[in-house]
Amino acid sequence: MAVNRLATETSPYLRQHADNPVDWHPWGDEAFEQALRQDQPIFLSIGYSACHWCHVMAHESFEDPATAAALNAGFVSIKVDREERPDIDAVYMEAVQALTGSGGWPLNVFLTPDRRPFFGGTYFPPQDRAGQPSFRTVLGALVDVWENRRDEVLEQAEALSTAIDSRSVMVRDPTSNVLGSLSGTGDGPDLVAMALAELDRRFDRRWGGFGPAPKFPQPALIDLALRAALLETTRSTSSGSGAGSAMSMATTTLDAMAAGGIHDHLGGGFARYSTDVRWLVPHFEKMLYDQAGLLRAYLHGWQVTRRASYLRVVEGIVGYVGRDLTDPDGGVYSAEDADSEGVEGKFYVWTPAQIAAAMDDRAPGERQDAGERQDAGDAGDADIDVAGAGSSVAPPSDDAVGRAVVDWFGVTPEGNFEGATILCRPVGAPLTGPNEVEIGRARLLRHRSTRVRPGLDDKVLTEWNAMYASALAEAAAATDRHDWADTAVGIGAFLVANLRRSDGRWLRSWQRGAGAKHLAFAADYAWLVDCFVRLGELTGHAHWTDRAVETADAMLALFCDHDGGGFFTTGADAEQLIVRTKDVFDGATPSANAVAALALARLGALTGNDRYDQAAREAVELVGPVLDHQPTACAYSVIAAELLRRGATEVVVAGDRRDLLDVVRHRWLPGAVLAWGEPTASPLWAGRAGFDRAYVCIGQVCKVPADDPRTLEDQLDGMRG
Repeated sequence: MAVNRLATETSPYLRQHADNPVDWHPWGDEAFEQALRQDQPIFLSIGYSACHWCHVMAHESFEDPATAAALNAGFVSIKVDREERPDIDAVYMEAVQALTGSGGWPLNVFLTPDRRPFFGGTYFPPQDRAGQPSFRTVLGALVDVWENRRDEVLEQAEALSTAIDSRSVMVRDPTSNVLGSLSGTGDGPDLVAMALAELDRRFDRRWGGFGPAPKFPQPALIDLALRAALLETTRSTSSGSGAGSAMSMATTTLDAMAAGGIHDHLGGGFARYSTDVRWLVPHFEKMLYDQAGLLRAYLHGWQVTRRASYLRVVEGIVGYVGRDLTDPDGGVYSAEDADSEGVEGKFYVWTPAQIAAAMDDRAPGERQDAGERQDAGDAGDADIDVAGAGSSVAPPSDDAVGRAVVDWFGVTPEGNFEGATILCRPVGAPLTGPNEVEIGRARLLRHRSTRVRPGLDDKVLTEWNAMYASALAEAAAATDRHDWADTAVGIGAFLVANLRRSDGRWLRSWQRGAGAKHLAFAADYAWLVDCFVRLGELTGHAHWTDRAVETADAMLALFCDHDGGGFFTTGADAEQLIVRTKDVFDGATPSANAVAALALARLGALTGNDRYDQAAREAVELVGPVLDHQPTACAYSVIAAELLRRGATEVVVAGDRRDLLDVVRHRWLPGAVLAWGEPTASPLWAGRAGFDRAYVCIGQVCKVPADDPRTLEDQLDGMRG
């Protein structure tokens, strides 16, 4: 009989499996000791709460009594939330990729009691299919192999462990040519040009994005293209691309994603990815890290192009996160599922009949005969300007509003997704419509809020919260949104208060009522450094820079590979897995080493501490061979390398000069750092604190101090980046 060991776990994903007939264990010594004692292999199942196919396999196999009986009889079963324990996921994902050539979730791996993998895969169906055995067939075969051919199991475990070690622990290659591009001499490859040439080959010129379906947003690639266009560092490729082409790659992708069904046109924010090339049919889960990455991509797109539609998208993302993902204490939840009521996407799609029914869903006090005014800010659109009470202009009828919405979003009786319609817009068409459309949008959002919502993953992860707060701080400064600034500062304060032990050690995951657990990883520390630097630049308060320094010093002490370069995923004080990996390739989020490199380079420029700059260089040099041959696999490292190669532009605004501060904030300067407000011990402030001027320097060479906005604008225009 299954023992309920998961009910008190902080992970919603683990708790979803608490009532399975499978005798689940959380990851820990108890499970491994039982496996050793009973001489049984371990079944390790890794997923996350918003994973659609994780839910499918759970319903088909883990809730099935016969399958559970087979697992309980032959294996010790362990459940892991990959978002709480990315270190475990990274190790065993490498094993499955070595075995099968691909990976994903659910991730199902079979281990010896000493934790070495010997077999694995992703989704297994409940029945045998052509070319794919059922999960129960796999279980039966593995029990037979374990009992009768143990030597083969141990040989496979040894071979896989060796493969994991060779694939997961990269060290610096001192002969890599990429070192030249960091020397300041101008020799070595032009990494940005190389990356853009690769992007140009992969770019979908009709629908945007890079590569075939399924399509993921990949904000780092968009940001890289925007930076290249802004800085004019692009070189011609075989297809004649240059700065203009880089801009086209970015804007075509931003436009297509904003128009597509991957974008929530009512509530704001984005789904995880699109199953088709048009960005129309999403996998409907919504992840916090996607909101953070796309917030930055659309913010930078707006800053470069000044297209109002991009700012509307930014407003929609912030509205969604604030409304649907934020804990009352200020932390931000991790994700929402794709499914509601057991059906993928049911919460988001519409039929004409549902549209008509929603037209009766007025806001409290709204009267048709008195006109209507709704604020569609949650959906990322401007206030609706319609006739109010006493106006001589007749308000639109419910039928008129309904017809306008149906036409605007392309709702049809046959639909575009399983008999219903995913709301979308033609690429390049306006996102904000006439009054009837905006009235209808607000009504649809209100009506949708009465539906059964997708499941909420209400754990608060340090990495993703720091990532989002960092992006929001940048957006708040660029737009003068004081409410966004307050929210970003609030998230930072929440992390300091709830995710940090009394001895200063950062933790990974928090949940209301359960507190914080799991030692934080390199990615957590790296994004915290970036977040605290950005909060210091936003507020002018020195204590945020002090937090960044404190966290950076701890990151160097706990995670730095002083011999091989870069940063290990786990701290020196963490549980020892079968291999200590390094996160160097960008995936759904930028790699920990790339984030650390960029954050440390910016902190080094702000503080004048060469130690941070050197650590940043070593983290980039770690992936030198990859950057030479496949730069888009480490796009965020390319961005960090570009900053290190060019050197940061240092801007100090001394005294009470908000006019000068606004000049800096209202443009995108991707290679700049900003010091203002409270002076620190940094060399940037030496001899400047008492003067109401702006100082712009790069490479220890400074411009004439600027005491008027026009002079400062000219200086920054000449040093874009």
